[in-house]
Amino acid sequence: MSSEPMSSDYDVIVVGGGSPGEHCAGALADGGLRVAVVERALVGGECSYYACIPSKTLLRPGEAVTEAREVGASAAVNVEAALAYRDFMVSDYSDAGQERWLAGNGIALLRGTGRLAGPGVVEVDGVRHTARHVVVATGSDPVTPPIPGLRELEGVWTNREVTGMKAVPRRLLILGGGPVGAEMAQAVRRLGGEVALVEGASHVLSREPKPLGDALGEVLRRDGIELILGVQATAARRDGEDYVLTLNDGRELRGDHLLVSTGRRPRMPEGLDTVGATAGPHGLEVDSHLRAGQQLWAVGDVTGVRLLTHVGKYQGEVVAANILGEPREAHYEAIPDAVYTDPQAAEVGVGQDRFSATAKLADVAKTATYTHEYASSNGFLTLLSDGDRLTGAYALGPEAGEWLQQATLAIRARVPIEVLRDVIQPFPTFSEIYVDALKALHGQITAARQPAAAESP
Repeated sequence: MSSEPMSSDYDVIVVGGGSPGEHCAGALADGGLRVAVVERALVGGECSYYACIPSKTLLRPGEAVTEAREVGASAAVNVEAALAYRDFMVSDYSDAGQERWLAGNGIALLRGTGRLAGPGVVEVDGVRHTARHVVVATGSDPVTPPIPGLRELEGVWTNREVTGMKAVPRRLLILGGGPVGAEMAQAVRRLGGEVALVEGASHVLSREPKPLGDALGEVLRRDGIELILGVQATAARRDGEDYVLTLNDGRELRGDHLLVSTGRRPRMPEGLDTVGATAGPHGLEVDSHLRAGQQLWAVGDVTGVRLLTHVGKYQGEVVAANILGEPREAHYEAIPDAVYTDPQAAEVGVGQDRFSATAKLADVAKTATYTHEYASSNGFLTLLSDGDRLTGAYALGPEAGEWLQQATLAIRARVPIEVLRDVIQPFPTFSEIYVDALKALHGQITAARQPAAAESP
């Protein structure tokens, strides 16, 4: 006998109005269901106001100026205009436009904090709402590392404060060299501030293959960013107007602002015990269909799969399909990840495999048609294979996040190497780098399959 209520206020309640929750709600409404979204802050969430959108907006002026200078034009960043454009891109931190989008799609907006209160029941600031299904999309929170003195400091920045800066720091200290740290280091540097970045690993982008992190590190240093790698911060304090970081090699770093970008953790909703859901070590536990419990589903950062907006949006589509009666599983073997520095660093699939081949961007014929700088570029594409198909790829180069989608599709569709080598790449594009990389990969695979020549007596 079903435990679902005889009648419900909605077919689906989505708890969390960030990008994954919005995406899921929109797909469900398109399917004809009665949908409500619960949001305690701004509809659109972290990505729209404090992460993806403002960070890319702050990076773009410096990128455009650098490109102009490389082809002999004179250009300079107008900081006031750049910050004003950031405000425009985040709608001046208003979600009125998202409210209109929800209303236009027939989706109810329940303002407040949602709490799970049993299968198909969500309490929003004490008011009870029922649904046939509940989707948890509560996102994640920044992590503050256990550095003595750090938690007690006032005014420390997270991604929210750095992307919302009202003025460029004189000297920004950054703890953590992941995507946020790397992107904001370059953005602030090209907007005119000094930057010192501390990363405990031996390279920036520590989750990514070392050659990719090393190559991006070269770019950041070339921009004048001070990188302190393989070093830990042991204490943090204020000294007058300055923040001071003490490092385990005895050095001290000073700056007028401190950004902590050492990762995020899934934000669990209250009431998980009422629906039989489990918070695991990395996020809310879900099955392959993203079911988290009785009448309960989960999408986005709260699942802990990969804390990326496009993963959450993909999961939203998967959950919507399942609720709408089209069984679908989530697959994660080809998750593309791009860091939007100039040049971009991108990766997808595995970081190591039996075969690996690298092609240099400087060797691609079209480079001279862009800027002279490409002749000495450290950009590259590395392809990984099990001998039959592409299993991974990573690259540093202009718009690498775009041209790495070829590899993403090839990995997901399990395209044979022979077919990839037979693809016609347009001239002159960055994608021509695949020709050289695949040729080198094919040579390795062929050599490995040839029987060893008999030794001469």
